[in-house]
Amino acid sequence: MQLFECQNCGQALYFENRSCERCGHRLGYVAAQQSLVAIEPEGELWRPLNDPGARYRFCRNADHDVCNWLVAADAPGDFCEACRHNRMIPDLSDPANLLRWRRLEDARHRLFYSLIQFGLPLATRAEHPEGLAFDMLADPEDPDAPKVLTGHDAGLITINIAEADDAERESRREGMSELYRTLLGHFRHEVGHYYWDRLVRDGDPGTLARFRELFGDEREDYAEALQRHYDEGPRPDWRDSHISAYASSHPWEDFAETWAHYLHIVDTLGTASAYGLSLRPSVSQGEPATPPCADPYRAPDIEQLMAAWTPLTLAVNSLNRSMGQPDLYPFVLSPPVVTKLGFVHRLIRSAGEAAGRGAGEGANHHDQLAPA
Repeated sequence: MQLFECQNCGQALYFENRSCERCGHRLGYVAAQQSLVAIEPEGELWRPLNDPGARYRFCRNADHDVCNWLVAADAPGDFCEACRHNRMIPDLSDPANLLRWRRLEDARHRLFYSLIQFGLPLATRAEHPEGLAFDMLADPEDPDAPKVLTGHDAGLITINIAEADDAERESRREGMSELYRTLLGHFRHEVGHYYWDRLVRDGDPGTLARFRELFGDEREDYAEALQRHYDEGPRPDWRDSHISAYASSHPWEDFAETWAHYLHIVDTLGTASAYGLSLRPSVSQGEPATPPCADPYRAPDIEQLMAAWTPLTLAVNSLNRSMGQPDLYPFVLSPPVVTKLGFVHRLIRSAGEAAGRGAGEGANHHDQLAPA
């Protein structure tokens, strides 16, 4: 994540800020410019200080204070580049659901920040039958009714909003013996399944062949593989070639976990670069500092990312331990895992370049449905 500042007073800003904490200026995010801008009202529209000739309106979800993204005044539709992918939202007649939805949207907008930075294709359901869409739902009140399962199905990502409750999410993390479980992690993992369909399954045969060489044959029965994982636990040697225990359950899950970690790595390195962090991880005298990765989203290869990531994780994990907190990144990247990360890296770069060549095609917006 890049570093933002208020164009009115120079105050450093967080991506989620709705207003500047120093001067009080209203803020809005312009995805096309990758910029959080200070804005002033002009009638029913808003004028950015950094581009006085432009006019914007807020995404309709700003009415619920779950989005701070702007829509160009002459653009079709009511929703921003992120919210136009929402299909179902929680039932807002329950006040607790609004708080959960806000937490989910904070994470989901960070996901879209990365997807847009990479230049990845982002078709909606209106543009493609398997376009990217989100259902964010609560479990039914009837205790005998089926629970909402977080997952992906042909472009539709479903998130159980109970994950937005910290205690519930931590309970599930411990129950499943996971090292890491966050809302942003869920979104990054599930969108990995979506891009497997778009970029591997629907890509060229050579990409699918290389995937099977690294991750395994996805034609293995998925339901049986997951049931075996839950019944018997992960394979004992999973750490040798997988980023997590769950990744060893099936090639699809291995890819989605690897994809999620690639996004973790790139965005965290982007934040480190924005703050100008440089590290000296060696205890020997005279060891040169490791500079930040200038633009992780445009890194030429996985080796450059790993050269910056390894000392950064050592530093941040040590900082967390100094505060009595668990490691920020409690994972070991074995050589086979780095090779898989390299596969994701090349896949994303190729997709972004292809999308750039096809830029200029119009994008349709669609309405957001309230839950039934």
